[in-house]
Amino acid sequence: MIEDGTGLLTIGELARATGLTVRTIRYWSDEGVLTPVGRSSGGYRLYDAGSFARLELIRTLRELGLGLAHVRAVLSGEQTVAQVAAAHVAALDAQIRSLKVTRAVLSTVARRGSSAEETTLMNRLARLSAAERRRILEEFVEETLHGLDTVDPEIRKRMLAAVAELPVDPSPEQVDAWVELAEMVQDPDFRARMRRATEFNAADRGPDAPAGASLWFMKRLIDLVGEARRRGIAPEAPEAGAVLRELLGDADPAAVLARLDTAFDDRLARYRELLAVLKGQPLRVHAEEFSWAAAALRARVDR
Repeated sequence: MIEDGTGLLTIGELARATGLTVRTIRYWSDEGVLTPVGRSSGGYRLYDAGSFARLELIRTLRELGLGLAHVRAVLSGEQTVAQVAAAHVAALDAQIRSLKVTRAVLSTVARRGSSAEETTLMNRLARLSAAERRRILEEFVEETLHGLDTVDPEIRKRMLAAVAELPVDPSPEQVDAWVELAEMVQDPDFRARMRRATEFNAADRGPDAPAGASLWFMKRLIDLVGEARRRGIAPEAPEAGAVLRELLGDADPAAVLARLDTAFDDRLARYRELLAVLKGQPLRVHAEEFSWAAAALRARVDR
């Protein structure tokens, strides 16, 4: 404290009182967030008790990560501490989301042993905005369904609802799934496979077929074949014929086999698996049941 009876502090005294460095206090003064109340006869900056309180607030806001522009807005009265805190929380949330994606990408790279090229692609796809990611999947679904008005409405509804988002807090597995899915739906060969499967669904529906009939058939197949597998019935065994008759009735086995081969190949099954991972849902692909049914049909169609 200078000995003139004013109770003012030099910058060195203020530094000792607060535990901050002279350099830090001088920088904040130069930036206009801690204005000296005066100058000594020797030209040194002087501060009062109000400066001390102001300095404590500056330090608190800086320790919370606020930039000097926000600190200046609070001290000038342009914004309240609450308003600045809310804005900072939003910025931190965005930063945390970005860091989580970065962590997930790096974890996936480490697990895969990815090349530099694959790492670059993975990072680019993972960092697309939510709108860009959604557009990729929506375009895929729209192309798959375009012009197929007779597709089972429940199938159409499920495909549109299957436009999955990368979660805000993705696991490495979900980042991996999103990258694989994004690559898959942009692959012309996979798009053609999905289109053929959808065309098949549209073509074999009669005009009076109720909505959900396709899903009903799939559920019945899963139930009947699941029971057959639990009983240890092999696809080529005579007992499998009874299962198929119960499932198909008088339908043409060759036509049903063609439908299964089109709609339930490995890549389409993988597509459904990836969607389940992204949505954090249990995997319910039932590939074993459909493979059993296809094998049982093939054993009889090929005779």
